[in-house]
Amino acid sequence: MKLHNDIHNYYEHLIVERIAALGLDKTHTTDYLADLCCLALNQVPPRYIRFEVDMAFYLPQSERQQMEMNVDYALNKAREFLDRDSSREVGN
Repeated sequence: MKLHNDIHNYYEHLIVERIAALGLDKTHTTDYLADLCCLALNQVPPRYIRFEVDMAFYLPQSERQQMEMNVDYALNKAREFLDRDSSREVGN
């Protein structure tokens, strides 16, 4: 069963947006970025939407700021994990 092509987790957009803002997409492999996204998304609550405009129009600024802080925290934790894990591989 397929729900709908338009349904997606809004946090996906925020995480990809933040990765680009940090320039991580320029300095890391696609495998690293995919792992980073998965690890970060698993740390934030899902927020499913159909249309981006709904979030832009109905989301209070305070909630948007909280979501952005959640993204920053999740990405930092995911990067720490991946960087720690890769340093172990290099040392082997």
